[in-house]
Amino acid sequence: MPRTKTAQAAPATKHPVKLIDVTLRDAHQSLWATRMTTAMMRPIAPLLDRAGFEAIDLAGGAVFDVCVRFLRENPYERMRILSGWIKATPLVVMVRSQSLYTFELFSDDVVELNAERIAANGIRYHTPYDALNDMRNMEMPVKAAKKAGLYVAGGITYTLSPVHTDAYFTKKTKELVKLGVDAVFIKDASGLLTPERIQTLVPALRTVTGALPLQLHTHALTGLAPYVTLRAIECGVSVVHTATSPVAHGASHTPTEWFARNARRMGYPCDVDLGLVGQVADRVRYIAGREGKPLGAPAEYDAFHYEHQCPGGMISNLRSQLRDLKIEHKLEAILAEAARVRHDLGYPIIVSPFAQFVVTQAVLNVMGAERYATVPDEVRKYVLGHYGEIAGPIDPNLYDRITRGEAAVTCRPGDLLAPTLPRVRKERGPFATEEDLLLAVFYSADQVQALKAAGPIKTDYPLVDHPLKTLLNEIALRPEISYFHLSNRGKVAVAAD
Repeated sequence: MPRTKTAQAAPATKHPVKLIDVTLRDAHQSLWATRMTTAMMRPIAPLLDRAGFEAIDLAGGAVFDVCVRFLRENPYERMRILSGWIKATPLVVMVRSQSLYTFELFSDDVVELNAERIAANGIRYHTPYDALNDMRNMEMPVKAAKKAGLYVAGGITYTLSPVHTDAYFTKKTKELVKLGVDAVFIKDASGLLTPERIQTLVPALRTVTGALPLQLHTHALTGLAPYVTLRAIECGVSVVHTATSPVAHGASHTPTEWFARNARRMGYPCDVDLGLVGQVADRVRYIAGREGKPLGAPAEYDAFHYEHQCPGGMISNLRSQLRDLKIEHKLEAILAEAARVRHDLGYPIIVSPFAQFVVTQAVLNVMGAERYATVPDEVRKYVLGHYGEIAGPIDPNLYDRITRGEAAVTCRPGDLLAPTLPRVRKERGPFATEEDLLLAVFYSADQVQALKAAGPIKTDYPLVDHPLKTLLNEIALRPEISYFHLSNRGKVAVAAD
């Protein structure tokens, strides 16, 4: 008898996976000390725009601050410029909930005006998160962004501790969804997620996100992120934040090219043009070489990282500062003390500003006569609840020692802040623009004056040092013009080394 063929079921259709590119913000923040200028973005922005990303991360947090203090580039002007170069893909601005771009909390009127102005300057995508996961601090950022017409992906900040369980994160996600966000993203700034944890965390969050997209933003500090991202999409994550390969890995993110290829092999549609991403990678490598910036490299697994949880950039800065003080040999002791301080203070998440608070207290404890002999005002305010609710318990004896009998804050922290804009208008106005008003809220008169004195942002970037660089720059900055078009116009095409 002829052998009967057994019918085989067609493979199940897997959900599409979208990518958010972080090359223009978090990647260089992680690897280049946030020193990518607007001009450096010009050769790569048009290519990123055409590559098919869900969105492109541009500004927020340290990027906003470094623009003003060190690069002397108006961050709102950067938004305007890039929204002219990137027209098809939404640009992202990230804020630290009620703290926006700095370490202090701002009044509701400042939060609302900032949302209005970033929307007016071409931003269409907003990613607020709170460093304590206190969703009271997210109320105004989400409300203001939605009012301004922005797409809002709200963040759940991940950490590892006895109190940060899947049930905890599920509760916080439920509170966030009630605020009316369009999507939720898991923010793993210290790269702490493991393949095992992602397989319990994502399904737990999916029970409350429902039809809302769930995104993953994780750094590669332990070397696990590339694998974690693949396990995450198997569990229901539909958007992953990635970086172009030369500025991926290490303290940065999973490389876009690596992730997209592997996701496709696993059967997940990932509609990103890797040819264009490859061109971006080539240009980023050129810029890195010209500017003396490092390229990302895979990190070795370090179990100690799960104890102190400090981001790589913070450790390198701390090492430099200790070297200047001739006490670099104290680094490991300080990191170990940081883990103890975090336990003492109810497990704050090691992201700005609490990463800085914890490490500062650790340095004081190691170098002082006794632990907590000196307590910075910021740590005292944290313990009192000025920044929001604390996840874990604080030892009563330590609590009394730090607070000195002051009453704890129990309301939404923003409710304690009087409107700021009328006072700043009166004290430092008049202002030519509302962006100038906001900069005066965030920065001192000297900082704003230095920013203004620097003049308009420079946007030209020489891709090659070559007599024919004008021609080559035209090719690079206008990829739609082919070699043959240029040749037909009587120009000579020369390949750069």
